[in-house]
Amino acid sequence: MYYAYKYRLKPSDAHREELDRHRDICRQLYNHTLYRLNEYQDDHGELPSMTTLRSELPDLKKWWNGLSDVYSKVLQTVVERLFDNLNGLSKLKENGYGVGQLKWKPPREFRSFTYSQSGFKLDKKGGQTVLSLSKLATIPIRLHRAIPDDATLKQVTVKKEPTGEWFATFGVEIDREPPEPPENPEKCVGIDVGILTYAHDTDGTAVGSLDLSDERERLEREQRSLSRKQHGSNNYETQRRRVAECHADLRRKRRDFLHKLSNYYARVYDLVAVEDLNVKGMIESPSNSRNTASAAWRTFLSLLEYKCKREGTHFVAVDPKDTTKECASCSVKTEKPLWVREHSCPACGFEADRDANAAWNIRSRGLEELGVGRSEGTPVETALPVDTSVSAKHVVETGSPTLKERTASAVSE
Repeated sequence: MYYAYKYRLKPSDAHREELDRHRDICRQLYNHTLYRLNEYQDDHGELPSMTTLRSELPDLKKWWNGLSDVYSKVLQTVVERLFDNLNGLSKLKENGYGVGQLKWKPPREFRSFTYSQSGFKLDKKGGQTVLSLSKLATIPIRLHRAIPDDATLKQVTVKKEPTGEWFATFGVEIDREPPEPPENPEKCVGIDVGILTYAHDTDGTAVGSLDLSDERERLEREQRSLSRKQHGSNNYETQRRRVAECHADLRRKRRDFLHKLSNYYARVYDLVAVEDLNVKGMIESPSNSRNTASAAWRTFLSLLEYKCKREGTHFVAVDPKDTTKECASCSVKTEKPLWVREHSCPACGFEADRDANAAWNIRSRGLEELGVGRSEGTPVETALPVDTSVSAKHVVETGSPTLKERTASAVSE
């Protein structure tokens, strides 16, 4: 299996200058390769192969002095990056999207370069862990978590964030197969995601949404301050970094919350059923699009999917149509506006929280799609009303008392 491990670099001023120089040389090579690609297409009527453009690198070094200062594998990955972008455009065109052509990269849009297979090494120097990059520098790195002993480092991408911080992301291959999901899953859960309550599951757990209102207020203040600065001045650059730090703070807190929540569900259950939401379409809708984007449902589902694969848990994305309207007890559909938060079935009299009812429908559809069939216990028999309310604050806090205790007890069983 392949994983990505991201760590913060601690470069000195001299290191930062050299990192920026290498990054800019790679950017110029990207732009030059794009120019050669367009020129070749005009002369021959077709796109050149990636091998053709990579074969030109040795000749480029003869007249481009700075190119010899960069490790050869890094230069090759720049050419590969261009063709990856071309493939991405082609896939968008095939799916009916109107896309243009690749453009030259200005400095602010080219932030990373990659060492592939060789040219990098993690080492110890002076009592601290360092990352040795060929033809560049040996840079201290904050290795806040260990890379598994049986892992093979395949590549490292060095990236400069808008805040000015540098990070190294290792592509790691672990030579072991993930556990096979059980044929007859016993611990199954359906999860309904929302805005007021982020996740409501069939075990009666409701996880509150992450409160980032203070962070958003700070971001808005810093953005207003930035709008009053003269573009290109030193004060503008200082304020731009403050805005970037606010964005980074929001992003990190949100991803930390989503990582911990998805890890909990992937470890505790044998089957996790969720809605296959069209998040892109929901964000494009004028109704509540900001809260939908902030909830990051697609990110949560992506994290949950790969963690379930890693833990040997069934992950099933079901059709979200009418999961709220359909009664989890008798399957009769009932229209109800968004502001109605309780489900009350006129056919069988079953009453439950709206999100809990949807979670049970998601669970049933997940079991049916897997071929297991409808769950034995009915919502009425299994106490649908919420018996555990978990604040998002508890999820992101170190120790996470509620979820960690439940995870530990479930794993011990």
